[in-house]
Amino acid sequence: MGILLDTIYAAAIIVLSPWWLYRMIRYGRYRDGIAERFGASPVRYGLQPVIWLHGVSLGEVNALVSVVRELHSQLPDYRVVISTSTDTGMAGAHRLFAPAHTVFRWPLDFSLVVRRSLNRVRPDLVVLMEGDVWPNFLSACNRRKIPVVVVNGRMSPDKGYPGYKKLGPLAGRLFNRLTAIGVQNETYADCFRKLGAKSEKVRVTGMMKFDTVEVADSLPGQDELAAALGIDSADRLIVAGGTGPGEEKLLLDVFGKLQADGKHPSARLAIVPRKPERFNEVAKLISDSGSALIRRSEQPDGSTATGSKDAVILGDTMGELRKFYALASCVFVGRSLVPMGGSDMIEAAALGKPTAFGPHTFNFPQADDLAASGCARVADQDELVDQLSRWLNDPSAAEQAGQDAQQHVLSQQGATRRNVEMICGVLNRSPALAPGGIATDVILDEGRTSTEN
Repeated sequence: MGILLDTIYAAAIIVLSPWWLYRMIRYGRYRDGIAERFGASPVRYGLQPVIWLHGVSLGEVNALVSVVRELHSQLPDYRVVISTSTDTGMAGAHRLFAPAHTVFRWPLDFSLVVRRSLNRVRPDLVVLMEGDVWPNFLSACNRRKIPVVVVNGRMSPDKGYPGYKKLGPLAGRLFNRLTAIGVQNETYADCFRKLGAKSEKVRVTGMMKFDTVEVADSLPGQDELAAALGIDSADRLIVAGGTGPGEEKLLLDVFGKLQADGKHPSARLAIVPRKPERFNEVAKLISDSGSALIRRSEQPDGSTATGSKDAVILGDTMGELRKFYALASCVFVGRSLVPMGGSDMIEAAALGKPTAFGPHTFNFPQADDLAASGCARVADQDELVDQLSRWLNDPSAAEQAGQDAQQHVLSQQGATRRNVEMICGVLNRSPALAPGGIATDVILDEGRTSTEN
């Protein structure tokens, strides 16, 4: 099977290499960490046991923050290392975890590459965020008796499940190589079971994103951002965050309609695209629309924005979306007016902001609960105009919507601890009885613990 998979992977690389080469030249992607992608992972020295955490991209890496914190609390004798697959994931992992933790690229799933990486890292446990499972990697871990668990797992009935179902019995064989599968909700759990995963492996542990967001009414740095962009207390800022292709044009039309009715003279618009390679594209789109443009990259902290209050602000820097949300009077979460599955709406809700999103949120099943708890789901841009107009006209109603959403986020917290308790069980540890405690060895029989031979 490994030889067959290696052949398929090699053929895929040959076919896709022109596309990768174009993106490497055009956008500077895939240049860093090539050696690590081919198994040159950092070498583990010493005898301290290691837990290897993996998050594919920035969203999954961000969600690892609470896991790392809880692992250090309950399993302080373990060293934690972190891998990721994307450039944005690497940038986020270095910002959040280095130098205290080793950060590196996830290896390609070729048999020799995986073996080389495992030989160097020598993990005692591998934790995959959300379910980025690769067959050669799982097979190699199984042969070495290295447990592999999924935390915060998800399996969309409309997207992921149909693809895995085409694999037939191979899907069940793949997932049963995992030691445990912690999923966000019962819908996802049912998908894994239908694909053949053993019921005893699948557990509903909740969504960890609720634990990683900062529930607050303000954030450090937001005042400096406001000053640099010329946003004052009288402005009613609409922030469109995590937007996708085809959506910014719709949002500019929405803002134009809000301006045209004359009821919102203090309204302003900030657009923060999800992908950094689209920053210049969106800047051109704003300018071509006839709107004045202010780019955050040209207005660093300490500068002063000049120009019209009608100028559209472009958030074209990394890691500042939450600060934009903190300044907002109301928020629209992007990739949801277009069929892209939605961007993360929990961050805006955690900041107590009245938050709207479109109909396409299949990547975020929690959107339905949030829509019933203060947030607003709109069917199209006309409904978005009406919703934003209501919030701008009635600040007290907007504030109440934001507070309701924030309380919902608080009510959903606790998934991280449940996932770490699952990990403790895999390692034959009894989870701590209280927050801040240390997991203890499981007592197998009188006078002997799980770590004794």
